[in-house]
Amino acid sequence: MNKGVKEIMIKIAVMGYGTIGSGVVQVIETNQDSLCKKIGEGLEVKYILDLRDFEGDPIQSKVVHDYQIIADDPEVAVVVESMGGVEPACTFVKAMLEAGKSVTTSNKALVAAHGAELIAIAKQKNVNFMFEASVGGGIPIIRALNSCLTADRIEEISGIVNGTTNYMMTRMAEEGCDFEEVLKDAQEKGYAEKDPTADIEGHDAGRKIAILTSLIAGQQVDFEDVYTEGISKITAADILYAKQMGRVIKLLATSKQAGDTYTVMVAPFLLPKEHPLYTVNGVFNAVFVRGNMLGDAMFYGSGAGSLPTASAVVADVVELAKHIGKHIELEWRPQKLEIADYKQQSARFFVRAKAEPSAVEKVFGAVTYIDVPQLNEEVGFITSELKEADFEQKAAELGSVIQRIRFH
Repeated sequence: MNKGVKEIMIKIAVMGYGTIGSGVVQVIETNQDSLCKKIGEGLEVKYILDLRDFEGDPIQSKVVHDYQIIADDPEVAVVVESMGGVEPACTFVKAMLEAGKSVTTSNKALVAAHGAELIAIAKQKNVNFMFEASVGGGIPIIRALNSCLTADRIEEISGIVNGTTNYMMTRMAEEGCDFEEVLKDAQEKGYAEKDPTADIEGHDAGRKIAILTSLIAGQQVDFEDVYTEGISKITAADILYAKQMGRVIKLLATSKQAGDTYTVMVAPFLLPKEHPLYTVNGVFNAVFVRGNMLGDAMFYGSGAGSLPTASAVVADVVELAKHIGKHIELEWRPQKLEIADYKQQSARFFVRAKAEPSAVEKVFGAVTYIDVPQLNEEVGFITSELKEADFEQKAAELGSVIQRIRFH
């Protein structure tokens, strides 16, 4: 630390020294001087909670195996949770909040399941619970919703919030690869887990849009209630049709105002070139927000990786350090929000089917056909705007639908 900078230190603890936890320590060590200027005091990592010992590592002397040591130490003011999963993370975080320590986490599973409960405990104990990195990695979307956009009624949030699936869809679009091929590539590059289910089936994105909707609605949205489709059924043939239409297929997490509630969904959508999310490629994430006063805005950046995510966590640490002894109000009540039935919402659909045009028109009426010569054994068409429930009924009546993707 530079001479002249105060040597007073705010003590913090990091629970979980994996990809994110080690990144947090690296960011604090690398940017110590600038962080000190922002806070007015330095940051010192006093404890690292982990099952491993890290023998020979510079952090070895800080490692503890019992979370109660951290909870019982009055010197520790801020705790970073980067363990992942719901338990034991939830038990540990509750113990820290109950002990009067503020907590920040990048753990979307924890926040989606227990966010409202942990915020309530933090308020009761006059501390804070923050979770900026739980949704967009390094993108500051939660802070924007909680502070910059509080004057607006949010009408829509649509985001590419999973870097793994966006990388895969980008490769499929640019190179015409099959799904299995790009999944294997994503795993080899470390973008996809050995078990990629949470990413490719949309569960990760579902938790994130549940968190965002809980914040804009001020009530609990259970991610289990979010209608979710992944990208595992997207094929190279779908990409050919998308190109013919001048569109791209993106896995979107969307939340749209529907009366006094929201329709919340994760699914592949066909985006037009003029949509801001059209050009978001590779492992990047972006969140599009429409406010009733602001209009349209987009937040874009690195959605994953050790340092971008750690950067967002440390931004929370700075905010928590600035507000020791003062609770920051955050509206997220535990009362459950009944989200709208997605089947009552309307959309246009792109459909692939093994059917004659006469049969298609008999069921769907006037449609727009999309001709891809390489796929002359099937028919591709765009429907008029239909309610989801009506589309399902017509698709069942036609009886030979291979694929359907919604327009955005």
